[in-house]
Amino acid sequence: MTSRSFKGRFRSAVGSLMEQFVQERRACGYRYDEPARLLARFDRFLCDEGLSQCKLPRSISCKWLSKQPHECRGTHDHRICAVRQFALFMCRQGYSADVPARSPTVRNADGFSPRILTHAEINRLLHAADQLVPTARSPMRHLIMPEVFRLLYGCGLRLGEVLHLRVADVDLDRGILTVREAKFGKDRLVPPALPLVQRLRRYAGIMGDRSPEAYFFPSPSDGPYSLEAVYWVFRDLLLRSGITHGGRGKGPRVHDVRHTFAAHALLRWCREGADLDAKLPVLATYMGHRSLVGTQRYLHLIAELFPEITARTSAVFGDVIPRRSGS
Repeated sequence: MTSRSFKGRFRSAVGSLMEQFVQERRACGYRYDEPARLLARFDRFLCDEGLSQCKLPRSISCKWLSKQPHECRGTHDHRICAVRQFALFMCRQGYSADVPARSPTVRNADGFSPRILTHAEINRLLHAADQLVPTARSPMRHLIMPEVFRLLYGCGLRLGEVLHLRVADVDLDRGILTVREAKFGKDRLVPPALPLVQRLRRYAGIMGDRSPEAYFFPSPSDGPYSLEAVYWVFRDLLLRSGITHGGRGKGPRVHDVRHTFAAHALLRWCREGADLDAKLPVLATYMGHRSLVGTQRYLHLIAELFPEITARTSAVFGDVIPRRSGS
């Protein structure tokens, strides 16, 4: 989730098609702000290259897509993905466009392999968050970060959703969070467990009276914390917790705390003998998934990570668990 929406304009010979493409993606429920910014950069490059016809030649797209010095793999992958999606759109509209090959490092659905933390690791991580002290650059982090990470694990929220909560979005009387304009452009209501609501009430009491539009977890500048800032706090917490990190891009990632919430919830239900046919739609709605496909993948994870329940999930819930291709 970004703090501002892309409102730029496209001016190259294919600019009008870029406008249509971005509108189509947003109509499908995607925010599409960062990819739109990448396309705007590509659009400026096309203008500089003097593209005069409504087509996308291989020579020009390859020139822009070549990996830049000091560009990280993830940034390069995002550029390739944005141009590839736009080129496919042009082809569907009947225009000539070279479609770049998919980056070999881009993960697909079958490569879904988050790092699921154990219950002991989560406890150590939260304990480490509770031991944070204020710093000159972040004087409120000892109050904010323990609650941020508890919302990630306790409610399975996306980090951007937590950081963009406003005071008005946190109803501590009813114990309900309103997540606005989430990943697929939809609002949803999330009720945290009572112990977490009680923690948030104590936090809100310490923060005092604030404007309803104020960020519930304000950065030192009173805006939302950046994803990058929380990432480095997370890396520090992993070190303090004795949890090995494989390096940037390898994890554990902050987003894996959300995955851990889902896996632990399903594991608990499996051990309790709950009806997963009934539980999966609840979990999907709670987490803001657009369909059950993303939620069902966690069933594979818990079967792989906890083999003692594999036989039971296969026998009782086999019709719920989608088969992996090639299995």
